[in-house]
Amino acid sequence: MSATWGKNFRVTIFGESHGDCIGVVIDGIPSGTIIDIEYINREMKRRAPGQNKISTLRKEDDVVEIISGIFEGRATGAPFTIIIKNRDHISKDYSKIKDLMRPGHADYTSNKKYNGFNDYRGSGHFSGRITAPLVFAGSIARQILEQKGVHIGSHIESVESIVDNRFEVLPSIQLLKDLRDKRLPLIKSELEHRIIDLIDKVKKEGDSVGGVVECAIIGINAGVGDPFFESVESVLSSILFSIPSIKGVEFGSGFEISKMKGSQANDEFFYADDGSVRTKTNNNGGINGGITNGMPIVFRVAVKPPSSISRVQDTINISTYKNQKIEVAGRHDPIIVPRIIPVIEAVSAIAVLDMLMGR
Repeated sequence: MSATWGKNFRVTIFGESHGDCIGVVIDGIPSGTIIDIEYINREMKRRAPGQNKISTLRKEDDVVEIISGIFEGRATGAPFTIIIKNRDHISKDYSKIKDLMRPGHADYTSNKKYNGFNDYRGSGHFSGRITAPLVFAGSIARQILEQKGVHIGSHIESVESIVDNRFEVLPSIQLLKDLRDKRLPLIKSELEHRIIDLIDKVKKEGDSVGGVVECAIIGINAGVGDPFFESVESVLSSILFSIPSIKGVEFGSGFEISKMKGSQANDEFFYADDGSVRTKTNNNGGINGGITNGMPIVFRVAVKPPSSISRVQDTINISTYKNQKIEVAGRHDPIIVPRIIPVIEAVSAIAVLDMLMGR
């Protein structure tokens, strides 16, 4: 099992959803880096469950215990290790269905991969709960990036047929900061009530819903990245697809660019009043030939509906080798799009910092 990502800013995650704790080991934090714990706690709270009625009722405060790597508020340069205790888990909900393979989950594939020795409680190491340590690591990466003038922000672009505006060609730093403080980060705030009503409806039906998140990374100079295997798109996609429930990633205009002519898809260059090089459009998402061109890196991710729903579904029983019905009990999110946004931003920060440190 590979649990380590990165070449220069390396993160190794560990733990299971219903185990004693989860955590991360971070290698590559420059010695002397100021570690702002309040900053980290704000980001952790954005991802934590039980924050509002559209989230799971599982209540985890995600209190971080730092084991090593910090002294007097600064990174020592040694491996930075943290753990987060799991306190509010109900494992008996899973003992009743341990032989029933939940549709949409990794129950069957993990059972086959690890010969039945996988921890099935709450999806074990495959759980979205393991993204909490990633948010911690990403929060440190974000602090370092912001000191370099690099800022990351996201919003909910769509939930079913409810569609928000997309980022402008040059989104402002203030907009990205404002989105972080919203319960539902939307450019068109008036859509919030429609989305909440939809989530309530879906929840009452015992179902779930997904959506699309748009993310922008601004402040990166031209020249970061490599062609082919280490392209900016390749590196970001690699870590983005490690987030449970991410099923698609597209940069710039994405699949829509296939419907354009070259004259429309090309981003024409010009010198701005301050002498910087800009493009009139950003159909390529700030990347040409796998390398940043100085424009914002813009991408969108497709987030699938949570697989745990209370509706009766068809499945298999791997102990009796028979087809069977399953109804998943427990406390589950009807939508994870709002909670996954800080995770998307965190792993993006990890990837960008890793690339910058490798220049």
